[in-house]
Amino acid sequence: MSIFDLSGRVAVITGGNGGIGLGIAQALNAAGCNVSIWGRNAEKNKVAAATMAAGPGKVDTRICDVSSAASVQAAMKATLDTFGRVDGCFANAGIGGGGRRAFIDRTEEEWRTMFATNLDGVFHVFQAAARHMTERAEAGDRFGRLVATSSLASLFGTARNEHYAGTKAAINALVRALGVELARHGVTANAILPGWIKSDMTAGIMGNEKFVANVMPRIPVRRLGEPSDFGGIAVYLMSNASSYHTTDCFVIDGGYTAF
Repeated sequence: MSIFDLSGRVAVITGGNGGIGLGIAQALNAAGCNVSIWGRNAEKNKVAAATMAAGPGKVDTRICDVSSAASVQAAMKATLDTFGRVDGCFANAGIGGGGRRAFIDRTEEEWRTMFATNLDGVFHVFQAAARHMTERAEAGDRFGRLVATSSLASLFGTARNEHYAGTKAAINALVRALGVELARHGVTANAILPGWIKSDMTAGIMGNEKFVANVMPRIPVRRLGEPSDFGGIAVYLMSNASSYHTTDCFVIDGGYTAF
C-alpha cells in the first residue's frame, strides 16, 4: 500500500489502457483509488481492467472518444452514475508526431487532426471534470486534481514534429491557466512530461544499434524511465499532500524534477 491512502477517491484516466496511462491506473488502484478508464478500444479496456482485478480499488471502463465533447459528457455522466464523484482526471489520450515531414509541407488536415486529438481532448475532459469539481466545492467538498501528460517536446522543441510540440506546449499553458483559475475551489492542475520511457513506442528505436551507440550517450538520462514512474507521481498528485503543487510540470527523464 502506498504511503498515500486514496481509499474512496475516484480517478478518470483517458488513454489508460496501455503504456504510461496503464501505469498511472495501476498505481492509483494499488493505493486504493477507484479508477475509470476511458478509451476507444473496448478490448484493450477490458484487458487493462483485468490487470487490476485483485486491487483494492474498483475499476470501471468506458468507451470514449476524447476529441468529441458529446462522447466525453456521456462518459462523465456514466462514471458519476457508477461512483457518485470524480476526484482526479488524468488526460493521457493523444497521438504522437505523425511523420517526419517539414512544417512547410504539412497539410491543414494534419494540423487540425493533431490539435483535435491532443488539445481538444484535454479541453473536453478537463472542462467536464472541472465543472463537477467546482460544483462539489460550492457544496463544501473542496478537492479536485487535473493532470495532463504532455511532452518534453513542449519545452525543447522537436525537429519535424513541430505541430506535435505546438499542441503539447498549448496543453502546458492551459494547465498553468487552470491552476490559477481553479485554485479557489481547491482544484489543482499539473502536467507530467515524459522523456525516454520504456514502452512499445521506444522498443523499435532501442533496437537500432547505431542509434544506441551514437545518439543515446548524448541524451542526459540516468536510465530509461518505466511507465510505473508516472504512477508514483500520479499517486502523489492525487493525495492531500500535493495541495500546494499546482501548475507545475513534473519532468521524467530517468529522474524527477518539478519546476
